[in-house]
Amino acid sequence: MKINWKKIVGLTAAAAMLVPLAACGSDSNGGSNNAGGSTSGTEDVTLSVWVPQEDQDGDNSWLAQVEANFEKEHPEYKITWKNDVVSEGDAVTNVKTDPKAAADVYMFASDQLGGLMDVQGIGELGSDAEAQLKEQNGDMEIKSMTGSDGKYYGVPYTDNTWFMYYDKSVFSDDDIKSLDTMVAKAAISFPLSNSWYIGGFYDGLTLFGEDGTDADAGIVFPKDAGEVTKYLANLVANPNFSNDDGASGLADLKSGKTHALFSGTWSANDVKEALGDNMGVAQLPTITVNGQTKQIKSFSATKAAAYNPNAKNPKAAAQFAAYLGSTESQKLHYTLRNIIPTDKSLASEIANDPVAIGQSDTMANTAILQSGQSGMSKWWDPAQAMGEGLVNKDVTADNAQAKTDDWVAQVGTYAE
Repeated sequence: MKINWKKIVGLTAAAAMLVPLAACGSDSNGGSNNAGGSTSGTEDVTLSVWVPQEDQDGDNSWLAQVEANFEKEHPEYKITWKNDVVSEGDAVTNVKTDPKAAADVYMFASDQLGGLMDVQGIGELGSDAEAQLKEQNGDMEIKSMTGSDGKYYGVPYTDNTWFMYYDKSVFSDDDIKSLDTMVAKAAISFPLSNSWYIGGFYDGLTLFGEDGTDADAGIVFPKDAGEVTKYLANLVANPNFSNDDGASGLADLKSGKTHALFSGTWSANDVKEALGDNMGVAQLPTITVNGQTKQIKSFSATKAAAYNPNAKNPKAAAQFAAYLGSTESQKLHYTLRNIIPTDKSLASEIANDPVAIGQSDTMANTAILQSGQSGMSKWWDPAQAMGEGLVNKDVTADNAQAKTDDWVAQVGTYAE
């Protein structure tokens, strides 16, 4: 979903981090040696941690278990934990407020990487954590953690993208290959006015280079973007299409008014409740524009754990951030909260999960990397305005090219 950049979460632990970082030697995990004051042979360490509310609900929450497991793995530390509630989507906003007062360890959405780097609020992975990143993850996930300097920041624990849910009693396996075929057959809903989704129709769109790390490359639209906009204007006029405003799509699916929904893993339980055994999950279909087949491609990103280089105990912070994304922690996350892991060694754990398969197929075949460059912030408002213009029919087949030119001028360029 589009990040809510303006939301600020109250932080009870911020004052605890107003301490300057002592000069120390580096270690292989990207942290530093910082001796504590304990005389018992262990190091006294305080770690402040930001994770979503759902990960710390209850005495036996995912976070509580991971912290206990980390303590067992690292008996050299005597840890005082200071946990606070900050979602992945709000991490960059809160870190930017005061990087030195931000948590030692936090979870973040990968498209925030550039913003976190800009304020020096995210630590580079050391050699051990980098090896973990590359061993556990595929190319897309690794690229999502790659900064514009070519270095690595953060350890992913789940993918973040959208795909297609559909009613198997209405659409066949062949039908779902083409959105045009689906719309000709039955009603579907799509969140066209949402800026995280509308870009999916512009096959050939690139976000800061092919791997998302080239700040100078910018946002580049395909040459035929105007024709795609014209296609979308005609799609909106189709009585079998409805815009999903974030709630209407699911409501219409439950009532039987529509038979396909485009969303992510967070909608799985609701869709299952609506469709039961008829719930289908698949990668994205194609469309046909001027006789040319175009692939719908979702923005793909990850959610990851990172450490703050301003932490008082950066070595322990770096180790715990990597542990949040470890195989053991990802497996527990899936068991407790159905958070689908990125770790390739856990493939057997999700082999019979249709939602996991649909997400994996989408990441591999019908997605582009949502860049972590800070310039990505230019995308959201103009893209939303274009989507709303289409839904409100202010953008029509007749003015599609002119409206597209205006949009492109705001955020990027056309391909040469």
